[in-house]
Amino acid sequence: MKDIARQSMSIKVESMDMLNGQIKMEAHASAIYLAMASWCEQNGFFTSAKFFFKQAEEEREHMMKIFNFLIDTGGSPISPEISNINHDYSSIVDVFESTLEHEVKVTTSIHNIVKKARELGDITTERFLDWFVMEQVEEENTIRDILDMIEVTGTEGVGLQMIDNQVANWIE
Repeated sequence: MKDIARQSMSIKVESMDMLNGQIKMEAHASAIYLAMASWCEQNGFFTSAKFFFKQAEEEREHMMKIFNFLIDTGGSPISPEISNINHDYSSIVDVFESTLEHEVKVTTSIHNIVKKARELGDITTERFLDWFVMEQVEEENTIRDILDMIEVTGTEGVGLQMIDNQVANWIE
């Protein structure tokens, strides 16, 4: 039965394996954002904490979207183990710079899966990932906007409070 089911999958095995890697990356992102929310709460950046709680939930939704896609295409999604979550940041700038660095890695990973799906002729996976490609444009742009705002505002004195207050503009 197992061999028959694998032969009738509508997803290529290589695509499935890469998407399982993406599931892990999205779950890891969710955990990272929870840690960032905790850091923000502990350091008085309450609006930024709300932003990261929301981001954590979005990353989990992304993970589940991929998980369900694998189920729908006859694949075998794997529930990931998550470890190596950083809980220590030197500043709010460090938090958002780390966020951008992570989002760029996610973008690169999604682009690599799209390229592989294209190479394999796995049109279903390629089309499925269109939404993720555009979502990453939005994610990176949001964090770049926040970092630009931080640079303009500065991090001295009341600047930190202004930064935290302004992050509310990016909570949907």
